[in-house]
Amino acid sequence: MRTKKEETMNRIQDFIGDYYRANHRTPTTREIAGEVQLSNGAAHKYLVAMNERGMLRYENGVLSGIDKVSKTLTGYFSAPLVGSIACGDPEHEEENVEAYISLPEGLFGKGDFYLLKATGDSMEDDGIYDGDYVLIRKQTDCQVGDIVVALDDENNNTLKRYAGVDPRSRKAVLKYANEAVYPGRTILVDSLTVQGVAKNVFHYL
Repeated sequence: MRTKKEETMNRIQDFIGDYYRANHRTPTTREIAGEVQLSNGAAHKYLVAMNERGMLRYENGVLSGIDKVSKTLTGYFSAPLVGSIACGDPEHEEENVEAYISLPEGLFGKGDFYLLKATGDSMEDDGIYDGDYVLIRKQTDCQVGDIVVALDDENNNTLKRYAGVDPRSRKAVLKYANEAVYPGRTILVDSLTVQGVAKNVFHYL
């Protein structure tokens, strides 16, 4: 592969920063190619080379190195979108970053956040519908009533409301929130393992 021109790399890096501030998401390889007037294949090679230099992170066709781009806007934080999580039956959630979404600290506060795409209908009474995006604060503790990302006894992730400890079995209770479809349904776990607490819901990004 030919040596990449520094000017083109800098243009790509500047464009990523500008695009991220304006659109609150990372640009696609195709969008980068159009901006700097390269073929999609050439843009991909530049991004690979920039990844190797540590200028950004670009793996498996996904751009995620926003923290390495100097022009990110103060007062915003980057929340990785890491895929989907079941709101019906528990389902393993693969934490593959699909994109980084820019969100204002003034509205959501500071902390370690990530976004999950909800699937299923078990949380509709709490306003979380299939296809919604749920903003999760990473933490291992929670309070009764919190909507949590937790592990069931088979180590699968699920998004449910923590309802305390069942007095008979002494197991932690994860409660569904759709009485019309799942009346009284819960998941009981021997040991509650929390991976985050829901802080906000977006119907679209």
